[in-house]
Amino acid sequence: MSTVQSAHTLAPAASSTRGQLNGILFVALFAAAVTRLASIPAVAGLGISPLIVGIVAGAVYGNALRHGMPDSWAAGVNFSARKLLRIAVAFFGLRVSLQEIAQVGLSGFTVSVLVVVSTLVIGTWAGMKLMKLDRDTALLTAAGSAICGAAAVLAFESTLQSKPHKSAMAVGSVVLFGTLSMFLYPLALNAGWLHLDTLGAGLFFGGTIHEVAQVVGAASNVSPEATHIATIVKMTRVMLLVPVLLVVGFWISRSRAGSEGAAQGKGKIAVPWFALGFLALVVVNSLHVLPDVATSTINTLDTFALTMAMTALGMETRIAQIREAGPRALATGAILYAWLVGGGLAITLGVERLFG
Repeated sequence: MSTVQSAHTLAPAASSTRGQLNGILFVALFAAAVTRLASIPAVAGLGISPLIVGIVAGAVYGNALRHGMPDSWAAGVNFSARKLLRIAVAFFGLRVSLQEIAQVGLSGFTVSVLVVVSTLVIGTWAGMKLMKLDRDTALLTAAGSAICGAAAVLAFESTLQSKPHKSAMAVGSVVLFGTLSMFLYPLALNAGWLHLDTLGAGLFFGGTIHEVAQVVGAASNVSPEATHIATIVKMTRVMLLVPVLLVVGFWISRSRAGSEGAAQGKGKIAVPWFALGFLALVVVNSLHVLPDVATSTINTLDTFALTMAMTALGMETRIAQIREAGPRALATGAILYAWLVGGGLAITLGVERLFG
């Protein structure tokens, strides 16, 4: 009798595991198609990364064709959007080194810190107070503009444990305003509307444009020197993801403890382990203990894992949920964009005078 019961117990477990693996495989195949699509020159030329193509394609599938996917696969999609995401964000640290950050010195670090902190504060305030967004949507939109576009949205989504449609709205802001910057910044500089030297252009582009690919695309229209500076400043902003996530994790834990009341105690501090993993891998990359080929291979695999996570988030996103707060989230992104252009330029000029 016990043997029969044991067989009945194991069968659903095996079926569940198989369904989850099928779901992960499905997301991986979808992400492979997305990666191929993002490599088309017309798409790559716009500075649109596979991550962004992934969430758009995933959302299209999730809303139009989701009934074609077996329900048992949903666990695999959720695994890709949650656990795989955290691992991939940690390995993003191999793209940053302390030596590169040191190359732009105190001026690059100062621009990065001022832009990140001010954008997060302004975005959270404008989103919650002016646009009446919920806290998570406001923070995700602010993080995407302040730090490193879609990758920051993913990291914050994992820390906040927010709904997928909120990440989709934040990524939409990154796509729109980051792409706009890629075309307008070089145009404004070459037309003489921005009076910046090579260092200033690198600081401004790297300090205020959303995605890494967009920074490279914009700065490459100026000069190789400006591109080098802009890329390093941008990666300095990426580096700031760790302390920002730790502060946000502490804030979230305090908020939850406060809402639960004194009877529930103070609660645990939500320390995002993947942020510490990110920091550890920055140190590994800075020590050059891995061969360049290994680092390059891991970064390629990491981009694919992030694309899988973004695709899975897209699949879990529902258009009806976006409609509710979409215009207000976009308006928050527009406010932040105005700040990045105006405030970012003021910060760049001020830092150049201070350290020049």
